[in-house]
Amino acid sequence: MKKKWIRCLSFQLVLLLMLTSLSLFAFAEVDESQVYLSGEAFAAAPEQTGMPVKVKAKSALLMDASTGKVLMAMNEHQKVFPASVTKIMPLLLITEAIDNGKIALTDMVTTSSTASSKGGSQIWLKEGEAMSVDDLLKATAIYSANDACTALGEYIAGSSEGFVKMMNDRAARLGMKDTVFINCTGLDDDTDDHLTSAYDIALMSRELLKHERIINYTTVWMDTLRGGQTELVNTNKLVRFYEGTTGLKTGTTNKAGCCVSATAKREGTHLIAVVMGSENSTDRFEGAKAMLNWGFANFATVTPQINKSLVTDVAVINGIKETITPVIPEAAPVLVTKGSQDNIKQDIQMAVNVEAPVEKGQVLGTVTISLDGNVIDELKLTSPEAVRRLTFFDVFKRLLLSLAS
Repeated sequence: MKKKWIRCLSFQLVLLLMLTSLSLFAFAEVDESQVYLSGEAFAAAPEQTGMPVKVKAKSALLMDASTGKVLMAMNEHQKVFPASVTKIMPLLLITEAIDNGKIALTDMVTTSSTASSKGGSQIWLKEGEAMSVDDLLKATAIYSANDACTALGEYIAGSSEGFVKMMNDRAARLGMKDTVFINCTGLDDDTDDHLTSAYDIALMSRELLKHERIINYTTVWMDTLRGGQTELVNTNKLVRFYEGTTGLKTGTTNKAGCCVSATAKREGTHLIAVVMGSENSTDRFEGAKAMLNWGFANFATVTPQINKSLVTDVAVINGIKETITPVIPEAAPVLVTKGSQDNIKQDIQMAVNVEAPVEKGQVLGTVTISLDGNVIDELKLTSPEAVRRLTFFDVFKRLLLSLAS
């Protein structure tokens, strides 16, 4: 009886070890198919401090996309594995290349052996297969396809290594001090050095949102490639279930946990919610929604309207023209606490006159915009043209014209 009990216990232990091994192999970069993460590779989220809402994650941040103002943050500079959230940078570089005319959406890209051999999320590109930039961009933005992302990177940089260098150079220019990219996909099975932070992800997310064309991809719930043979379903579930969602990118690996850079826009306010290292997919999306809901409930984006009646013409002393009408620039959008819009004030200071010559763009006055006594913007009122100084012949000509009249 005792031997039978020991054999039964041994069988259960072997079965448990087999199941544990299988679970570890399950968490390659597949983004949304995974729900719960466990094991030594993924540590539990730290105790949350200083956040007005509860977010179950290692780090998190809410940023206003228009101004870059951080509205709440937790461990925002902690270096973490980003998984496929990495692809925000490739999407930025590809979009910039399109907008700069370096490449076109209709360009055909031939798949290399390197691109076709990528694991994880993919559209199963074959070596030598040609696909348009537009379709590869769809596959990357919607389905997080590693092979498509690699093919695009090789197309604009010449090689995978060259593209990773472009990514790191662009990160440096954006001030992403916590970031080192090792690849363009976020796959981290073979590296412990592919790291970034919630703050840096918000920085590159904000930069990507400046290119409005990307929203045509990141807001698509379902699409197809290859004439309907390949189906794409967005890895970002907020696209379907959260009002105003504009993107942006998800990521999941065993090292990274469940991550997302979630962006949404309501009534002119565009927010970026970054959640890194949640233990499951539900926690990441619930955390992002909680931050976004709090942001939309407490803040509004307004654009101050300059009181043009207070901007007067400026007299030009000894100039070929007697007066100049200053150019009035548009004020930038301002993020304010809801209900405080009426506290925005503007102070306009104008020069009474200026001595010729006057240069085009010369400052003739300023508009100082403040909120609750704090300066939030300063605009320069400038000359729309150059005005040269009067010469003897100009004066003589005016005299003759006055006598003739």
